[in-house]
Amino acid sequence: MKRTVEPKVLYFGTPVVLISTRNPDGSTNLAPMSSAWWLGYHAMLGMGTSAQTVKNLVDRPEIALNLVDPAMVAALDRIALLTGSEEMSDAKRARGYRYEPDKFAAAGLSRTTGALTGLDLVAESPITMEGRIEAIHQIGAADNHLCALAMKVEQVQVEEDLLMSNDRYIDPLAWDPLIMKFTEYFAGGVPAYESSLARGWEMPKLNVAG
Repeated sequence: MKRTVEPKVLYFGTPVVLISTRNPDGSTNLAPMSSAWWLGYHAMLGMGTSAQTVKNLVDRPEIALNLVDPAMVAALDRIALLTGSEEMSDAKRARGYRYEPDKFAAAGLSRTTGALTGLDLVAESPITMEGRIEAIHQIGAADNHLCALAMKVEQVQVEEDLLMSNDRYIDPLAWDPLIMKFTEYFAGGVPAYESSLARGWEMPKLNVAG
């Protein structure tokens, strides 16, 4: 029997992405997020409007998406509660967020330069997509402070061992994305790492057998 409930978050499971954007001083901000989906060569990204990523994209629409595989989960979690904005809401601060201008160093990730955008990309990422934000849409009432960013993907780079014989296809058996599901990390359908974000959201501990 189904019950009518009001979940704290609606986070049914999407791939984790590290977003590269350009700060006002020309440096690259790196931000983890997991509200992303693709249709053709377009991506829709859901974020809070107070994020430094969104502030950057309003004025500088160049963007790169660095997809994350399970081997990167520890690095990702090291920056899960870091922000590139010195200003943050009380709610965000209460969840344990703190300001960090160099999230590449904090994560222990390496930089490479995007050929299309000139942004710093994550060298360890097996799939990267560069492009531009074409539109930013408010989600719900203004006081929700949420938005959807429409990205046009203009260049895709993929590690060779993820490609099938025809370079137009990525092998779905070889590509295993890290998934964020209700603020917890999953790979191959099982928990992949203890999530700092889940603790910040005060989510119940997972009951993992064994």
